[in-house]
Amino acid sequence: MTSREFARAHSLALLAGAILMAAVVGAVIWLPNASRATAETKERGTPSMTQRILARPDEPLLPIQPNVNLDAGKVELGRALFHDPRLSRDNSISCAFCHDLARGGTDRLPKSVGVGGQLGTINSPTVYNAALNFRQFWDGRAATLEEQVTGPIHNPVEMASSWQEVIAKLTADPETSNKFIKLYGGPPSAESIQDAIAEFERSLITPSRMDRWLKGDDRALTPQELAGYQLFKRYGCVACHQGANVGGNMYQRFGIMKDYFEGRTRVDPADLGRFNVTSREEDKYVFKVPSLRNIAATAPYFHDASVNSLHEAVSRMGEFQLGVELPPEDIQSIVLFLYTLNGEQLQ
Repeated sequence: MTSREFARAHSLALLAGAILMAAVVGAVIWLPNASRATAETKERGTPSMTQRILARPDEPLLPIQPNVNLDAGKVELGRALFHDPRLSRDNSISCAFCHDLARGGTDRLPKSVGVGGQLGTINSPTVYNAALNFRQFWDGRAATLEEQVTGPIHNPVEMASSWQEVIAKLTADPETSNKFIKLYGGPPSAESIQDAIAEFERSLITPSRMDRWLKGDDRALTPQELAGYQLFKRYGCVACHQGANVGGNMYQRFGIMKDYFEGRTRVDPADLGRFNVTSREEDKYVFKVPSLRNIAATAPYFHDASVNSLHEAVSRMGEFQLGVELPPEDIQSIVLFLYTLNGEQLQ
């Protein structure tokens, strides 16, 4: 078997597994089993943000609700740190610079701009609902929100700083340092900075009209939006985009049914996806499936920001992931459904 044949076989295996997951997600993973939920919560170290009592238990999507089990003081400290440019080397870039909460948790740029005007290598994903992702970053290299915080701070084309520099700046500020002492019993440290920012990010949960419908409110969706959701399921989009975050819970190859990168004169390192983490041939072009929550507010789309239109993004997903040419009227219906995933505070 050639490497290309192996890669395609691996892709089809991933798709089969994804379809199986979509079929059993409500029956196995998300059954209202209190002991299992408690064990999972303790293992992750974060409270569940899914609604366990389901009005529509057969649906592949799950409703979410705001996380109320958070430390308010840490959330507020994390919010301040998230917007604090002192986390960057030259005090010019904050987390919010690339993850603007007023712009769907992104910067809406093809690639983010770091210190000194340096250009990043990949499209910034939204920070909204990131707490529901099973891994962080497109290639899944961070297992937790806390681990993710370290990446941009040390990345030379993003914040280009270090923990030593960041801690020194925050410690020199009596007001900030006192907040850490009050909440963590000591001055700022890498661990406490990570913990506070992660706690804030866990508060960024965005229930939508779709969640109201999933909880039993038949008036939450229009007939046209509901028809789009039915098409979303019928075409098989839910094989990868399901669960509480409508994605974000598995890896998948970009280009299952058709080679997305064929004919390109250049394939950037960022295009290799999970391969950059594992160095395994079968992981080339495999990415964490993005969440579709707030998707209508987070253009441009895909890791390479190659599409600006949500209609075009849906069309390409049909072509490269499902192997079908979606009719324009079906694309329009699916797009109407996708708008129902916008958090109500982002409308």
